[in-house]
Amino acid sequence: MNDELSPTHAVIDLDEDYPEIREGVRRICADFLGAYWRKLDEMEAYPSEFVRAMTEAGYLSALIPEEYGGTGLPLRAAGVILEEVHAGGGNASATHAQMYTMGTVLRHGSEAQKRRYLPEIAAGRLRLQAFGVTEPTTGTDTTKLKTRAVRDGDSYVIDGQKIWTSRALYSDLMLLLARTTPLDEVRRKTEGLSVFLVDMRAAIGNGMTIRPIKAMINHNTTEVFFDGLRIPADSLIGEEGGGFRYILDGMNAERILVSHESLGDAKWFVRTASRYASERVVFDRPIGMNQGIQFPIARAYAQTQAAELMLRKAAALFEAGRPCGEEANLSKLLSSEAAWEAGEACMQTHGGFAYAREYDIERKWREARVQRTAPISTNLILAYIAEHVLGMPRSY
Repeated sequence: MNDELSPTHAVIDLDEDYPEIREGVRRICADFLGAYWRKLDEMEAYPSEFVRAMTEAGYLSALIPEEYGGTGLPLRAAGVILEEVHAGGGNASATHAQMYTMGTVLRHGSEAQKRRYLPEIAAGRLRLQAFGVTEPTTGTDTTKLKTRAVRDGDSYVIDGQKIWTSRALYSDLMLLLARTTPLDEVRRKTEGLSVFLVDMRAAIGNGMTIRPIKAMINHNTTEVFFDGLRIPADSLIGEEGGGFRYILDGMNAERILVSHESLGDAKWFVRTASRYASERVVFDRPIGMNQGIQFPIARAYAQTQAAELMLRKAAALFEAGRPCGEEANLSKLLSSEAAWEAGEACMQTHGGFAYAREYDIERKWREARVQRTAPISTNLILAYIAEHVLGMPRSY
């Protein structure tokens, strides 16, 4: 038997990988414990100090190649960074967008765009944390979005609206998807969409307006309005009309990355619930002796382990350059549900104390729930599996 692997194989290391990265992130998170995140949550504030610490440590430039000032790490390593933030009780939402939007610029941006922006982002002098896709009237039906970008000489003029654009008030750059050819003038509905890298520093007050949205979780989310915003023509990423394909191209990476966050949440919930169940004494015995407490936590642990195996498979396939749409979607589904079930078990284990903010459980529980809705909903993943994996008729 030949022990050498062919180029089509993907190797999965089942030991805890990237120990130095994990330990480095844990050290940073030790300076940003529950009280820090609770205060931000109460004030609906942006984690500036945390983002600064992660930037200075080089973690936010993980996926930027070394030639542009980054560390050029694999996708799995970037996912581990996000996982450890969540496993430590924090929230990486202010950092993950910069990681997965980076792929669109890296794969489809011009060399001039990469030379201009990536070193500045890697150094922390620029933030790319806003991603303008979703609109209030079209939701996940992206091909029917109404934001228009019309070429006018050396510029594009943009009109429209985006919603759930998190961190727009704290970002310097926005990756924006807009229609450059009307829907009724294209052969396929996926045509005529283009991606732009918008310099928000010049845009705000000159055709761009940002309004915060108060929400259940502190993701600093907003709605963004475009009214005759004029941007340079060289803001276009890749070819005009190819934007939908560019966005799809980065979705596997996005789903793998955010799945790591859910995995970290699940681990935090299981660890927190197990510890409390062993320490909390009611009726003269630890409540963890009761199978009604044990079994939900044990089941959540099993779901977490299964989700991690699928996630490692997805990351390994991605790094090997192999198709991983099924695995990326399954990772997103399994990890988000593992986090939710672990959160439920943790809530039940703590009883009334779970609702007390000082325990951080209700905050993490709220944050974990969003992963079942965004950046892709559970139902859309199931529809993908039914159609593209199981061969059933398209449902939408």
